[in-house]
Amino acid sequence: MSTSNGIEPGQKAPLFELPNANSDLGGGNLSLSTTMGNNGLIIAFTCNHCPYVVGSESRIEKMALKAKENSIGFVGINSNDPVNYESDSWLNMVKRASKGMSYAYLHDADQSVATIYGAERTPEFYLINSSGIVVYRGRLDDSPRDPSHATTSELSGAIDSLISGEKIIQDRTESIGCSIKWKV
Repeated sequence: MSTSNGIEPGQKAPLFELPNANSDLGGGNLSLSTTMGNNGLIIAFTCNHCPYVVGSESRIEKMALKAKENSIGFVGINSNDPVNYESDSWLNMVKRASKGMSYAYLHDADQSVATIYGAERTPEFYLINSSGIVVYRGRLDDSPRDPSHATTSELSGAIDSLISGEKIIQDRTESIGCSIKWKV
């Protein structure tokens, strides 16, 4: 399945409600409104097996903590097909979350949220302001597999601009990672 361009900066973030595999944070089903912080929300389309996600885990965790420090919610959403990619099953999501994940980890079992957002890769990030408008979409930085080669930090810069009330200069980048594993 291929997606449309989906939601771009300047557009309203679509509503969602998904089950949370990280029972230590937020309980059962969570929605856009229940995960939104006072200053907005970051949605990270992610998974368990992609080497780009694995290579970025510590930096994703740092972004989740930076978001929390700035009253921005943070959620991971796994939209991969768990039948053909067993490592992305609910059970494996629960296992991953139990290893110290500081944010809710939501399961998009029918892939409807990834489809409506137009998410293409893991990891891919959407920064949403407190009015529910997407203000940044794209990558964490320019080297998700190896932090020692990163020369940019677009998501962090977008957070800084949002918090300071400045216009986000680069509000759209192409994410770098594995394609979302669509059901056939």
